[in-house]
Amino acid sequence: MLSKRNLINLLMGSCCLSLSAQQPTRPNVLFIYADDLGYTDLSCTGSSFYETPNIDRLASEGITFTQSYAACPVSSPSRAALMTGKYPARLHLTDYIPGDQAYGPHKDQRLKAQPFNLHLDPQETTLAEAFQQNGYSTFMAGKWHLCEEQQYYPEANGFDLNIGGNKTGHPAGGYFSPYKNPQMKDGPEGEYLTDRLADEVIQYLKRPKDKPFFAYLSFYTVHLPMQAKQEKIRKYEEKLKRMNDTAPFFIQHGKTYHKVQQNMAVYAAMVESMDENVGRVLDALKELGLDENTIVVFTSDNGGMATCNNADIIPTSNYPYRAGKGYLYEGGIKVPSFIRWKGHLASNRTCYAPMTGTDYYPTLLDLCGLKLLPEQHLDGISLKPALYGEAVSREAIFWHYPHYSGGLGGRPSAAIRSGNYKLIEFFEDNHVELYDVVHDLSEQQDLSVARPDLTHLLQEKLHDWLTSVDAQMPSANPDYDPTNQ
Repeated sequence: MLSKRNLINLLMGSCCLSLSAQQPTRPNVLFIYADDLGYTDLSCTGSSFYETPNIDRLASEGITFTQSYAACPVSSPSRAALMTGKYPARLHLTDYIPGDQAYGPHKDQRLKAQPFNLHLDPQETTLAEAFQQNGYSTFMAGKWHLCEEQQYYPEANGFDLNIGGNKTGHPAGGYFSPYKNPQMKDGPEGEYLTDRLADEVIQYLKRPKDKPFFAYLSFYTVHLPMQAKQEKIRKYEEKLKRMNDTAPFFIQHGKTYHKVQQNMAVYAAMVESMDENVGRVLDALKELGLDENTIVVFTSDNGGMATCNNADIIPTSNYPYRAGKGYLYEGGIKVPSFIRWKGHLASNRTCYAPMTGTDYYPTLLDLCGLKLLPEQHLDGISLKPALYGEAVSREAIFWHYPHYSGGLGGRPSAAIRSGNYKLIEFFEDNHVELYDVVHDLSEQQDLSVARPDLTHLLQEKLHDWLTSVDAQMPSANPDYDPTNQ
Protein backbone atom coordinates (compact mmCIF):
# COMPACT_ATOMS: atom_id res chain seq x y z
CA MET A 1 0.00 0.00 0.00
CA LEU A 2 1.26 3.51 -0.83
CA SER A 3 2.08 5.81 2.04
CA LYS A 4 0.40 9.21 2.17
CA ARG A 5 3.71 10.91 1.21
CA ASN A 6 4.29 8.53 -1.74
CA LEU A 7 0.69 9.00 -2.90
CA ILE A 8 1.08 12.80 -2.82
CA ASN A 9 4.40 12.56 -4.69
CA LEU A 10 2.83 10.30 -7.31
CA LEU A 11 -0.13 12.65 -7.79
CA MET A 12 2.17 15.67 -8.01
CA GLY A 13 4.38 13.91 -10.51
CA SER A 14 1.39 12.96 -12.64
CA CYS A 15 0.15 16.55 -12.49
CA CYS A 16 3.54 17.89 -13.56
CA LEU A 17 3.73 15.42 -16.43
CA SER A 18 0.25 16.45 -17.56
CA LEU A 19 1.09 20.15 -17.38
CA SER A 20 4.37 19.55 -19.21
CA ALA A 21 2.60 17.69 -21.98
CA GLN A 22 0.21 20.62 -22.39
CA GLN A 23 2.98 23.21 -22.66
CA PRO A 24 3.38 24.26 -26.31
CA THR A 25 6.86 23.74 -27.65
CA ARG A 26 8.58 26.66 -29.27
CA PRO A 27 7.94 26.77 -33.00
CA ASN A 28 10.49 25.78 -35.59
CA VAL A 29 11.45 28.21 -38.34
CA LEU A 30 12.11 27.44 -42.00
CA PHE A 31 13.39 30.48 -43.90
CA ILE A 32 13.46 30.07 -47.70
CA TYR A 33 15.50 32.69 -49.55
CA ALA A 34 15.43 32.94 -53.34
CA ASP A 35 18.21 34.71 -55.22
CA ASP A 36 17.33 37.48 -57.73
CA LEU A 37 13.65 36.48 -57.83
CA GLY A 38 11.52 39.45 -58.85
CA TYR A 39 8.19 40.41 -57.32
CA THR A 40 6.22 39.35 -60.40
CA ASP A 41 8.14 36.12 -61.00
CA LEU A 42 5.38 34.03 -59.38
CA SER A 43 1.94 33.10 -60.63
CA CYS A 44 0.36 34.48 -57.47
CA THR A 45 2.06 37.86 -57.89
CA GLY A 46 1.27 38.39 -61.54
CA SER A 47 3.23 36.13 -63.88
CA SER A 48 1.31 34.52 -66.71
CA PHE A 49 4.40 32.75 -68.08
CA TYR A 50 6.10 31.19 -65.04
CA GLU A 51 4.31 28.43 -63.12
CA THR A 52 4.62 28.28 -59.33
CA PRO A 53 1.76 26.21 -57.85
CA ASN A 54 3.64 25.29 -54.67
CA ILE A 55 4.70 28.81 -53.72
CA ASP A 56 1.17 29.93 -54.62
CA ARG A 57 -0.10 27.32 -52.15
CA LEU A 58 2.26 28.61 -49.47
CA ALA A 59 0.93 32.13 -50.08
CA SER A 60 -2.68 30.97 -49.86
CA GLU A 61 -1.98 29.17 -46.57
CA GLY A 62 -0.36 32.21 -45.00
CA ILE A 63 0.01 35.96 -45.18
CA THR A 64 1.17 37.86 -48.26
CA PHE A 65 3.01 41.17 -47.88
CA THR A 66 2.19 43.40 -50.83
CA GLN A 67 4.64 46.12 -49.76
CA SER A 68 7.68 43.95 -49.08
CA TYR A 69 11.18 45.24 -49.80
CA ALA A 70 14.69 43.89 -49.86
CA ALA A 71 17.18 45.96 -47.85
CA CYS A 72 19.33 46.49 -50.95
CA PRO A 73 19.01 45.99 -54.72
CA VAL A 74 21.89 43.47 -54.71
CA SER A 75 22.65 40.30 -52.83
CA SER A 76 25.28 40.53 -50.08
CA PRO A 77 23.91 43.65 -48.35
CA SER A 78 20.39 42.20 -48.27
CA ARG A 79 21.71 39.01 -46.72
CA ALA A 80 23.68 41.00 -44.17
CA ALA A 81 20.53 42.92 -43.24
CA LEU A 82 18.60 39.65 -42.80
CA MET A 83 21.27 38.21 -40.54
CA THR A 84 21.79 41.33 -38.40
CA GLY A 85 18.55 43.32 -38.42
CA LYS A 86 20.57 46.37 -39.50
CA TYR A 87 20.55 48.45 -42.64
CA PRO A 88 23.51 47.77 -44.96
CA ALA A 89 24.52 51.43 -44.66
CA ARG A 90 24.95 51.02 -40.91
CA LEU A 91 27.02 47.89 -41.45
CA HIS A 92 29.14 49.58 -44.14
CA LEU A 93 28.41 46.55 -46.30
CA THR A 94 26.63 48.11 -49.26
CA ASP A 95 27.53 46.11 -52.38
CA TYR A 96 27.82 42.52 -53.47
CA ILE A 97 31.07 40.97 -52.25
CA PRO A 98 33.72 41.75 -53.49
CA GLY A 99 32.04 44.43 -55.62
CA ASP A 100 33.62 46.78 -58.12
CA GLN A 101 36.20 47.87 -55.54
CA ALA A 102 38.10 44.72 -56.51
CA TYR A 103 38.62 46.21 -59.95
CA GLY A 104 38.67 49.96 -59.29
CA PRO A 105 36.28 52.57 -60.77
CA HIS A 106 35.73 52.60 -64.52
CA LYS A 107 36.50 55.62 -66.65
CA ASP A 108 32.82 56.05 -67.53
CA GLN A 109 31.83 56.39 -63.85
CA ARG A 110 31.74 59.89 -62.40
CA LEU A 111 31.95 58.66 -58.82
CA LYS A 112 34.12 56.30 -56.84
CA ALA A 113 32.64 54.23 -54.02
CA GLN A 114 34.41 53.95 -50.69
CA PRO A 115 35.84 50.55 -49.66
CA PHE A 116 33.19 48.60 -47.78
CA ASN A 117 33.25 45.72 -45.32
CA LEU A 118 33.73 42.32 -46.91
CA HIS A 119 32.26 40.30 -44.05
CA LEU A 120 29.98 40.61 -41.06
CA ASP A 121 31.63 41.99 -37.95
CA PRO A 122 32.11 39.06 -35.51
CA GLN A 123 30.60 41.31 -32.81
CA GLU A 124 27.22 41.12 -34.57
CA THR A 125 24.81 38.59 -33.09
CA THR A 126 23.35 37.02 -36.21
CA LEU A 127 19.81 35.76 -36.49
CA ALA A 128 21.16 32.21 -36.44
CA GLU A 129 23.18 32.94 -33.30
CA ALA A 130 20.11 34.38 -31.59
CA PHE A 131 18.24 31.13 -32.21
CA GLN A 132 21.26 29.06 -31.28
CA GLN A 133 21.60 30.91 -27.97
CA ASN A 134 17.94 30.10 -27.26
CA GLY A 135 18.48 26.37 -27.60
CA TYR A 136 17.65 25.93 -31.28
CA SER A 137 19.36 23.59 -33.69
CA THR A 138 20.55 25.69 -36.65
CA PHE A 139 21.13 24.56 -40.22
CA MET A 140 21.70 26.13 -43.61
CA ALA A 141 21.92 24.85 -47.16
CA GLY A 142 22.86 27.00 -50.12
CA LYS A 143 24.17 30.49 -50.70
CA TRP A 144 25.99 32.52 -48.02
CA HIS A 145 27.94 35.24 -49.94
CA LEU A 146 28.79 37.27 -46.84
CA CYS A 147 32.58 37.08 -46.81
CA GLU A 148 35.74 36.42 -48.75
CA GLU A 149 37.53 34.31 -46.13
CA GLN A 150 36.57 30.95 -44.63
CA GLN A 151 36.83 32.21 -41.05
CA TYR A 152 33.58 34.13 -41.69
CA TYR A 153 31.61 31.23 -43.16
CA PRO A 154 28.19 30.23 -41.72
CA GLU A 155 29.73 27.99 -39.04
CA ALA A 156 31.28 31.11 -37.47
CA ASN A 157 27.93 32.91 -37.58
CA GLY A 158 25.62 30.64 -35.65
CA PHE A 159 24.97 27.66 -37.89
CA ASP A 160 25.57 24.20 -36.42
CA LEU A 161 25.66 22.72 -39.91
CA ASN A 162 26.40 24.33 -43.27
CA ILE A 163 25.90 22.66 -46.63
CA GLY A 164 27.14 24.65 -49.59
CA GLY A 165 27.50 28.11 -48.04
CA ASN A 166 30.74 29.97 -48.78
CA LYS A 167 32.04 33.14 -50.42
CA THR A 168 30.54 32.60 -53.85
CA GLY A 169 27.51 34.52 -55.04
CA HIS A 170 26.61 32.02 -57.76
CA PRO A 171 27.21 28.30 -58.36
CA ALA A 172 30.94 28.05 -59.05
CA GLY A 173 30.55 24.93 -61.17
CA GLY A 174 27.09 25.68 -62.47
CA TYR A 175 23.74 24.16 -61.54
CA PHE A 176 24.61 20.58 -62.47
CA SER A 177 26.99 18.31 -60.57
CA PRO A 178 29.97 18.39 -60.25
CA TYR A 179 29.45 21.65 -58.33
CA LYS A 180 33.05 22.61 -57.48
CA ASN A 181 31.84 23.59 -54.02
CA PRO A 182 34.19 22.64 -51.14
CA GLN A 183 31.31 22.99 -48.67
CA MET A 184 29.18 20.37 -50.44
CA LYS A 185 30.09 17.00 -51.88
CA ASP A 186 29.32 16.47 -55.52
CA GLY A 187 26.27 14.41 -56.32
CA PRO A 188 25.77 12.00 -59.18
CA GLU A 189 26.74 13.51 -62.52
CA GLY A 190 23.89 15.65 -63.78
CA GLU A 191 22.25 16.15 -60.37
CA TYR A 192 20.53 19.56 -60.27
CA LEU A 193 21.67 21.94 -57.54
CA THR A 194 18.18 23.21 -56.66
CA ASP A 195 17.04 19.61 -56.12
CA ARG A 196 20.12 18.84 -54.05
CA LEU A 197 19.64 21.75 -51.65
CA ALA A 198 16.05 20.69 -51.01
CA ASP A 199 17.27 17.11 -50.47
CA GLU A 200 19.70 18.35 -47.82
CA VAL A 201 16.96 20.24 -45.99
CA ILE A 202 14.59 17.26 -46.10
CA GLN A 203 17.32 14.98 -44.70
CA TYR A 204 17.91 17.48 -41.92
CA LEU A 205 14.20 17.64 -41.09
CA LYS A 206 14.09 13.85 -40.79
CA ARG A 207 16.90 13.66 -38.25
CA PRO A 208 15.78 13.11 -34.65
CA LYS A 209 16.01 16.34 -32.62
CA ASP A 210 15.46 17.12 -28.97
CA LYS A 211 15.06 20.85 -29.60
CA PRO A 212 13.40 23.17 -32.11
CA PHE A 213 15.20 24.19 -35.29
CA PHE A 214 16.01 27.22 -37.40
CA ALA A 215 16.60 26.03 -40.97
CA TYR A 216 17.80 28.39 -43.70
CA LEU A 217 17.24 27.17 -47.28
CA SER A 218 19.12 29.72 -49.36
CA PHE A 219 18.65 28.83 -53.01
CA TYR A 220 21.20 29.93 -55.59
CA THR A 221 18.23 29.94 -57.95
CA VAL A 222 17.47 32.04 -60.00
CA HIS A 223 20.86 33.75 -60.23
CA LEU A 224 23.03 33.45 -63.32
CA PRO A 225 24.16 31.24 -65.00
CA MET A 226 20.92 30.38 -66.77
CA GLN A 227 20.87 26.58 -66.58
CA ALA A 228 17.86 24.30 -66.25
CA LYS A 229 16.59 20.82 -67.00
CA GLN A 230 16.08 20.28 -70.71
CA GLU A 231 12.57 18.88 -70.43
CA LYS A 232 11.44 21.98 -68.58
CA ILE A 233 13.12 24.30 -71.07
CA ARG A 234 11.28 22.54 -73.90
CA LYS A 235 8.00 22.95 -72.02
CA TYR A 236 8.38 26.72 -71.89
CA GLU A 237 9.65 26.99 -75.43
CA GLU A 238 6.40 25.35 -76.52
CA LYS A 239 4.44 27.66 -74.24
CA LEU A 240 6.10 30.68 -75.87
CA LYS A 241 5.05 29.45 -79.30
CA ARG A 242 1.44 29.13 -78.13
CA MET A 243 1.47 32.63 -76.69
CA ASN A 244 2.42 34.08 -80.09
CA ASP A 245 2.81 37.54 -78.57
CA THR A 246 3.98 40.30 -80.91
CA ALA A 247 4.44 42.97 -78.21
CA PRO A 248 8.02 44.27 -77.80
CA PHE A 249 10.16 42.53 -75.21
CA PHE A 250 12.42 45.52 -74.43
CA ILE A 251 12.61 49.27 -74.15
CA GLN A 252 15.95 51.04 -74.28
CA HIS A 253 17.32 53.81 -72.03
CA GLY A 254 20.69 54.97 -73.31
CA LYS A 255 22.91 51.91 -73.56
CA THR A 256 20.72 49.85 -71.23
CA TYR A 257 17.90 47.54 -72.27
CA HIS A 258 14.94 47.12 -69.91
CA LYS A 259 12.91 43.96 -70.33
CA VAL A 260 9.15 44.50 -70.23
CA GLN A 261 7.92 40.98 -70.91
CA GLN A 262 8.82 37.59 -69.44
CA ASN A 263 9.92 35.34 -72.29
CA MET A 264 13.07 33.36 -71.37
CA ALA A 265 12.29 29.64 -71.34
CA VAL A 266 15.38 28.62 -69.36
CA TYR A 267 14.57 31.13 -66.62
CA ALA A 268 10.99 29.89 -66.45
CA ALA A 269 12.34 26.36 -66.12
CA MET A 270 14.60 27.44 -63.24
CA VAL A 271 11.67 29.10 -61.48
CA GLU A 272 9.62 25.91 -61.86
CA SER A 273 12.40 23.75 -60.42
CA MET A 274 12.66 26.03 -57.42
CA ASP A 275 8.90 25.92 -56.97
CA GLU A 276 8.88 22.11 -57.14
CA ASN A 277 11.49 21.95 -54.41
CA VAL A 278 9.67 24.40 -52.18
CA GLY A 279 6.73 22.02 -52.54
CA ARG A 280 8.88 19.01 -51.67
CA VAL A 281 10.12 20.67 -48.48
CA LEU A 282 6.60 21.74 -47.47
CA ASP A 283 5.35 18.21 -48.11
CA ALA A 284 8.15 16.83 -45.93
CA LEU A 285 7.11 19.13 -43.08
CA LYS A 286 3.57 17.77 -43.34
CA GLU A 287 4.63 14.13 -43.58
CA LEU A 288 6.82 14.52 -40.51
CA GLY A 289 4.06 16.19 -38.52
CA LEU A 290 6.01 19.45 -38.34
CA ASP A 291 3.99 21.81 -40.48
CA GLU A 292 1.68 23.09 -37.70
CA ASN A 293 4.60 23.97 -35.45
CA THR A 294 6.86 25.47 -38.10
CA ILE A 295 6.88 29.09 -39.21
CA VAL A 296 7.70 29.21 -42.93
CA VAL A 297 9.01 32.36 -44.61
CA PHE A 298 9.60 32.78 -48.32
CA THR A 299 11.20 35.85 -49.89
CA SER A 300 13.98 37.06 -52.23
CA ASP A 301 17.20 39.01 -51.68
CA ASN A 302 16.50 41.63 -54.36
CA GLY A 303 14.42 42.28 -57.46
CA GLY A 304 14.76 40.35 -60.67
CA MET A 305 17.54 41.03 -63.16
CA ALA A 306 15.55 42.92 -65.79
CA THR A 307 18.14 45.29 -67.29
CA CYS A 308 21.50 44.98 -69.03
CA ASN A 309 23.58 46.47 -71.82
CA ASN A 310 23.21 43.08 -73.54
CA ALA A 311 19.54 42.37 -74.19
CA ASP A 312 20.09 38.69 -74.96
CA ILE A 313 21.10 37.75 -71.42
CA ILE A 314 18.36 39.56 -69.46
CA PRO A 315 16.47 36.80 -67.62
CA THR A 316 13.18 38.38 -66.57
CA SER A 317 10.88 41.38 -66.47
CA ASN A 318 9.52 43.02 -63.33
CA TYR A 319 6.79 44.87 -65.25
CA PRO A 320 4.80 46.86 -64.21
CA TYR A 321 7.56 47.73 -61.76
CA ARG A 322 10.40 49.83 -63.09
CA ALA A 323 13.92 48.54 -63.74
CA GLY A 324 15.35 45.72 -61.62
CA LYS A 325 18.35 44.43 -59.73
CA GLY A 326 20.89 47.18 -59.07
CA TYR A 327 18.30 50.00 -58.97
CA LEU A 328 16.33 51.69 -56.18
CA TYR A 329 13.26 51.81 -58.39
CA GLU A 330 10.58 49.33 -57.33
CA GLY A 331 11.80 46.63 -59.71
CA GLY A 332 15.12 46.46 -57.89
CA ILE A 333 13.91 46.30 -54.30
CA LYS A 334 10.29 45.10 -54.25
CA VAL A 335 10.21 41.36 -53.57
CA PRO A 336 7.63 38.66 -52.82
CA SER A 337 7.19 37.81 -49.15
CA PHE A 338 4.98 35.20 -47.47
CA ILE A 339 4.77 33.99 -43.88
CA ARG A 340 2.85 30.87 -42.91
CA TRP A 341 2.23 29.40 -39.47
CA LYS A 342 -0.63 26.94 -39.67
CA GLY A 343 -3.14 27.21 -36.87
CA HIS A 344 -1.60 30.41 -35.53
CA LEU A 345 -1.70 32.94 -38.36
CA ALA A 346 -4.61 33.57 -40.68
CA SER A 347 -4.54 31.92 -44.08
CA ASN A 348 -5.06 33.61 -47.42
CA ARG A 349 -4.66 37.09 -45.93
CA THR A 350 -2.97 40.16 -47.34
CA CYS A 351 -0.88 42.57 -45.28
CA TYR A 352 -0.36 46.06 -46.70
CA ALA A 353 2.14 47.27 -44.11
CA PRO A 354 5.44 48.31 -45.71
CA MET A 355 8.25 46.05 -44.51
CA THR A 356 11.90 45.41 -45.32
CA GLY A 357 14.59 42.75 -44.86
CA THR A 358 15.70 44.00 -41.44
CA ASP A 359 12.27 43.15 -40.01
CA TYR A 360 12.54 39.36 -40.19
CA TYR A 361 15.00 39.21 -37.28
CA PRO A 362 12.76 40.76 -34.58
CA THR A 363 9.59 39.35 -36.13
CA LEU A 364 10.78 35.74 -35.94
CA LEU A 365 12.12 36.12 -32.40
CA ASP A 366 8.80 37.67 -31.37
CA LEU A 367 6.69 34.95 -32.99
CA CYS A 368 8.79 32.28 -31.26
CA GLY A 369 8.37 33.91 -27.87
CA LEU A 370 12.07 34.73 -27.60
CA LYS A 371 13.55 37.85 -26.06
CA LEU A 372 14.08 40.66 -28.56
CA LEU A 373 17.54 42.13 -28.98
CA PRO A 374 16.81 45.80 -29.78
CA GLU A 375 20.47 46.83 -29.60
CA GLN A 376 21.18 44.27 -32.32
CA HIS A 377 18.24 44.55 -34.74
CA LEU A 378 18.36 48.35 -34.60
CA ASP A 379 16.66 48.89 -37.95
CA GLY A 380 14.05 46.16 -37.87
CA ILE A 381 10.63 46.19 -36.30
CA SER A 382 8.56 43.21 -35.21
CA LEU A 383 5.71 42.66 -37.62
CA LYS A 384 3.93 40.32 -35.22
CA PRO A 385 1.11 42.83 -34.64
CA ALA A 386 0.61 43.22 -38.41
CA LEU A 387 0.49 39.44 -38.79
CA TYR A 388 -2.44 39.41 -36.37
CA GLY A 389 -4.23 42.25 -38.12
CA GLU A 390 -3.06 45.13 -35.95
CA ALA A 391 -1.38 48.36 -37.03
CA VAL A 392 2.37 48.81 -36.83
CA SER A 393 4.07 52.16 -36.53
CA ARG A 394 6.96 53.05 -38.80
CA GLU A 395 7.98 56.48 -40.02
CA ALA A 396 10.06 55.40 -43.02
CA ILE A 397 12.18 52.75 -44.73
CA PHE A 398 15.62 53.67 -46.10
CA TRP A 399 18.09 52.43 -48.71
CA HIS A 400 21.67 53.44 -49.54
CA TYR A 401 23.39 52.05 -52.62
CA PRO A 402 26.46 54.24 -53.32
CA HIS A 403 27.62 52.06 -56.20
CA TYR A 404 27.21 51.52 -59.92
CA SER A 405 25.55 48.23 -60.81
CA GLY A 406 27.89 47.50 -63.70
CA GLY A 407 26.29 46.41 -66.93
CA LEU A 408 22.84 46.59 -65.32
CA GLY A 409 22.91 50.39 -65.55
CA GLY A 410 22.08 51.40 -61.97
CA ARG A 411 23.62 54.61 -60.54
CA PRO A 412 24.77 55.50 -56.99
CA SER A 413 21.72 56.60 -55.02
CA ALA A 414 19.78 56.55 -51.76
CA ALA A 415 16.06 56.40 -51.11
CA ILE A 416 13.37 56.83 -48.50
CA ARG A 417 9.82 55.49 -48.48
CA SER A 418 7.35 57.18 -46.15
CA GLY A 419 3.63 56.45 -46.46
CA ASN A 420 2.77 56.07 -50.14
CA TYR A 421 5.77 58.07 -51.33
CA LYS A 422 9.32 57.18 -52.26
CA LEU A 423 12.06 59.72 -52.90
CA ILE A 424 15.28 58.73 -54.66
CA GLU A 425 18.38 60.93 -54.64
CA PHE A 426 21.01 60.25 -57.31
CA PHE A 427 24.52 61.12 -56.18
CA GLU A 428 26.06 61.92 -59.57
CA ASP A 429 24.19 65.23 -59.76
CA ASN A 430 22.10 65.12 -56.55
CA HIS A 431 18.83 65.33 -58.43
CA VAL A 432 15.80 63.76 -56.76
CA GLU A 433 12.71 61.97 -57.98
CA LEU A 434 9.48 61.51 -56.03
CA TYR A 435 6.85 58.87 -56.72
CA ASP A 436 3.56 57.70 -55.26
CA VAL A 437 4.51 54.03 -55.42
CA VAL A 438 1.07 52.80 -54.37
CA HIS A 439 -0.82 54.44 -57.24
CA ASP A 440 2.03 54.81 -59.76
CA LEU A 441 3.46 51.30 -59.80
CA SER A 442 5.75 51.98 -62.77
CA GLU A 443 7.16 55.19 -61.25
CA GLN A 444 6.45 57.23 -64.36
CA GLN A 445 5.15 60.44 -62.77
CA ASP A 446 7.91 62.29 -60.95
CA LEU A 447 6.16 64.51 -58.38
CA SER A 448 9.26 66.30 -57.10
CA VAL A 449 8.36 69.60 -58.83
CA ALA A 450 4.64 69.37 -58.18
CA ARG A 451 5.14 68.55 -54.46
CA PRO A 452 8.12 70.71 -53.38
CA ASP A 453 7.24 70.71 -49.66
CA LEU A 454 7.01 66.92 -49.48
CA THR A 455 10.15 66.56 -51.60
CA HIS A 456 12.11 68.83 -49.26
CA LEU A 457 10.79 67.06 -46.15
CA LEU A 458 11.68 63.56 -47.39
CA GLN A 459 15.08 64.65 -48.69
CA GLU A 460 15.85 66.21 -45.32
CA LYS A 461 14.82 63.00 -43.52
CA LEU A 462 16.96 60.97 -45.91
CA HIS A 463 20.00 63.18 -45.24
CA ASP A 464 19.45 62.98 -41.49
CA TRP A 465 19.30 59.19 -41.71
CA LEU A 466 22.46 58.98 -43.83
CA THR A 467 24.25 61.01 -41.16
CA SER A 468 22.82 58.95 -38.29
CA VAL A 469 24.13 55.65 -39.72
CA ASP A 470 27.46 57.16 -40.80
CA ALA A 471 26.76 56.17 -44.39
CA GLN A 472 29.76 55.97 -46.68
CA MET A 473 29.33 58.44 -49.52
CA PRO A 474 30.94 58.14 -52.95
CA SER A 475 33.55 60.68 -54.00
CA ALA A 476 34.63 62.07 -57.37
CA ASN A 477 36.41 59.57 -59.61
CA PRO A 478 39.75 61.12 -60.64
CA ASP A 479 39.90 58.79 -63.65
CA TYR A 480 36.50 59.77 -65.00
CA ASP A 481 36.55 60.42 -68.73
CA PRO A 482 33.33 62.10 -69.97
CA THR A 483 34.17 61.13 -73.55
CA ASN A 484 33.94 57.46 -72.53
CA GLN A 485 30.16 57.53 -72.09
